[in-house]
Amino acid sequence: MATTATGAARPGVSVGPTSEFSLFFQVRPGQGEALREALRALQSHPGYRPGEYHMAIASIHEARFVLFDDDTRLLFATSFDGSWDAYMDDFATSGPTLQLFDAIFQHVEGYESLPDVAAVRAFVLGAQVSAAAYARNYPGTVKEIRKAVRVNRAFQQVLDDPEAATVLQQPALKPLLDEAADST
Repeated sequence: MATTATGAARPGVSVGPTSEFSLFFQVRPGQGEALREALRALQSHPGYRPGEYHMAIASIHEARFVLFDDDTRLLFATSFDGSWDAYMDDFATSGPTLQLFDAIFQHVEGYESLPDVAAVRAFVLGAQVSAAAYARNYPGTVKEIRKAVRVNRAFQQVLDDPEAATVLQQPALKPLLDEAADST
């Protein structure tokens, strides 16, 4: 369990600046198909469509919903930068996220609409289970990764510019060019 600045224990495991978040729910009887439709609607919403990388909550690395046990149970799992409390604050103030949350979670037991952030937190804590193991394949935060992608894109433009050939011969650039040439 992670401990917040206020000393309150929060479920979840952290690796470096990133934490995991896993919620398990019982789907209301007969609501499996309606829940699948709500999840399809989420996947077509800007920022949540596959291949789009600008979710409303900018600290999320990835998120997934899994229906299992013949559509009677739902898993929501994600990894995010920062503390649980900061994630919940971002969640509550990130534009369309609460409406999307409502459209999905209205199909699970224990959800009766959430009038405020305290109710959202209580609902989430009631369903959260800490991972038994959690690993990451890279050390960066979402902000650092997005910057690295932008820098790489700009560097590729420089490499593609014929006028850069003379400048790129400078010995000081060799480590950068060697790294750019490495395909691993």
